[in-house]
Amino acid sequence: MFEFDIVPMTDGHADAVLAIYQAGLETGDASFQAEAPDWPAFDAGKLPEHRFVAVAPNDGTVLGWVAASRVSSRPVYAGVLEESVYVSSGARGGGVGRALLDRLIESTEAAGIWTLQAGIFPENTASLALHERAGFRTLGVQEKIGKHGVRGWRDVVRLERRSRNVS
Repeated sequence: MFEFDIVPMTDGHADAVLAIYQAGLETGDASFQAEAPDWPAFDAGKLPEHRFVAVAPNDGTVLGWVAASRVSSRPVYAGVLEESVYVSSGARGGGVGRALLDRLIESTEAAGIWTLQAGIFPENTASLALHERAGFRTLGVQEKIGKHGVRGWRDVVRLERRSRNVS
């Protein structure tokens, strides 16, 4: 386990957040994207009230991040968000991912969000296990949903976590 604090993501975290994102993308099992966006594009796509970083308390090193974005602009989907969580390679397995997801769940529950969604490659077993431990359930597998560079067609496991506040 690592010592870290979970704090709101700010512009001051941009370089570290994008570096962790890019490193995750380079594994080939994090996203269909090949390159992290620039900060203005990232910033515009993530909801400010639902994005956090894990930082080392001694020097402020960013160990990971979590952020959510809207799945639709339609009012009926106002309580449905897509989340992403990335942990630096040196901090994996130390509780950072779970703490980040827990903080996101806390913020979204407080805001009345009723569903968090995630799409994860089946090969990313660590992320699938993390999400399961955080209360996500598997909805199914979207087969050959997109092409991933030279790897070709990839499946995506669709998961969701429903708020306990929804009746």
